[in-house]
Amino acid sequence: MRLLIAVFVSLFSLVALAQPVPAPALAANAWVLVDQATGQVLAGKDVDARVEPASLTKLMTAYLTFAALKAGTLSPEQQVPVSEKAWRMEGSRMFIEPNKPVTVDQLIRGVIVQSGNDACVALAETIAGSEEAFAVLMNREAQRLGMTNTNFANSTGLPDPQLYTTANDLALLAAAIIRDFPEYYSLYSLKEYTYNNIKQPNRNRLLYMDPTVDGMKTGHTSSAGYCLVSTAQRGERRLISVVLGAASDTVRAQESLKLLNFGFQFYQTVKLYGGGEALSQFRVWKGKLNELPVGFSEDFVMSLPTSSADKVEATLESRQPLVAPIQKGQQVGMLTLSAEGQTLGRYPVVALEDVPVAGFFGRLWDAIVMFFKSL
Repeated sequence: MRLLIAVFVSLFSLVALAQPVPAPALAANAWVLVDQATGQVLAGKDVDARVEPASLTKLMTAYLTFAALKAGTLSPEQQVPVSEKAWRMEGSRMFIEPNKPVTVDQLIRGVIVQSGNDACVALAETIAGSEEAFAVLMNREAQRLGMTNTNFANSTGLPDPQLYTTANDLALLAAAIIRDFPEYYSLYSLKEYTYNNIKQPNRNRLLYMDPTVDGMKTGHTSSAGYCLVSTAQRGERRLISVVLGAASDTVRAQESLKLLNFGFQFYQTVKLYGGGEALSQFRVWKGKLNELPVGFSEDFVMSLPTSSADKVEATLESRQPLVAPIQKGQQVGMLTLSAEGQTLGRYPVVALEDVPVAGFFGRLWDAIVMFFKSL
């Protein structure tokens, strides 16, 4: 036996999902736009195609460094010896030197602002003992974060046949940095950094073009093209853009800003239900309560187009029979949202209270009622 409860919800923008405003065409090989609060993909092209990440790899190098700082296995003022391997790294550098210790804090800025390959290797060796061992940690963390189409081979992003990722996976990683390490995220908005008397600007042009952009990372090799993970916050909304394989530094910045502007103009984040708000009451059997309030443990938000207003149908389906004991937070049903015949998504609803088992006679009575209802 299954109980269906249909509810009609008036929300000013849900119906537009049936015919959203088309996303702009970008001059890039692959790209994706994600709402930070909901994780929803608002637009994209070849979002799961494997590509070279180039220096976008350094997002994971920074993530593991932040994690080590949070765990207390690293400290910002800790001095790091510079190996010959780190010193001799090719490509972009922060110009660390052997026999001249550098702090973890300086290395982090060298990675984020100056995109220093030498800084990445120094941190990798400090955290894991070698860059090879660090790559193992990178891949382990990638799997934990759900980056299922990614494999890291080094800490820098220098070309390697075993180094690949996707636009979707990079968006996941960017979101994880913002979510898990807000105390370090502000480093991504630094426009320049000086080390060893050498001042270098942040290569992320959007930091200079749009004051709402506060991160995150550029990347470039001849084979990967010009790449940029960027994020902007306007009001309470934050969007993450990933643009891969553009033809130039200028193009990757222009296309990224075009994508961010599209998301902010044509979508908005709406709270549909509050955390702990009862959507309905479900019948409970053999419990001290006969009815159970159900809903979401946390605020339920969605990214929705802003172009029109209409009604959305919400169908709440209970898992019946619900038999005590039931624990608060236990999944007890599903909410299906649809508009104009199009399913927008199915979402689990949970018990908002505990329901302990009833006494002997209460259980006996419900058992009799359930028996006759099943005939």
